[in-house]
Amino acid sequence: MPERCPWCGDDPLYVKYHDEEWGVPVHDDRLHFEFLVLEGAQAGLSWITILRRREGYRKAFSGFDPVKVAGYDEERIEVLLQDEGIIRNRQKVRSAVKNARIFLQVQEEFGSFDRYIWSFVNGSPIQNHFEKDSDIPAKTALSEKISKDLKPRGFSFVGPTIVYAHMQAIGMVNDHLVSCFRYTELV
Repeated sequence: MPERCPWCGDDPLYVKYHDEEWGVPVHDDRLHFEFLVLEGAQAGLSWITILRRREGYRKAFSGFDPVKVAGYDEERIEVLLQDEGIIRNRQKVRSAVKNARIFLQVQEEFGSFDRYIWSFVNGSPIQNHFEKDSDIPAKTALSEKISKDLKPRGFSFVGPTIVYAHMQAIGMVNDHLVSCFRYTELV
């Protein structure tokens, strides 16, 4: 059995996410939007709670198509707030819709959200060298900088901790422990 980062434990869903997605560089705007919505939904909750509802989110939020989500009106938001497949928090649901609209503006300005977000690391993942989970920060100066750029654009649920989680998820940083089999695969 390969050695993994201990945070994923032995839950099959968590292990699959760790082994196949976490830290893999993402260059697909739809997937960027998906992670932004999911990480915003996670605020105050565990990531496994969100992973278990991921399919519900995909159905509820039109496959994370930002154009469709940006068009959601108050009636659609009320329907979403009744959907047991997602976290039914009014602020988080409204944030996802609002963020979709801002996401489209960023795409318009930069050509893609991917081009925008990866510009903060000059297109190359930061390779960290952490030996234990406690070495991994919850936020960094760079996640604070990105957060400070996102907020004035109108994004919400994009504090430095959520932004750092996004950076980890989309592979802007390789935070797999050096002892983890995925670390060298992603260097």
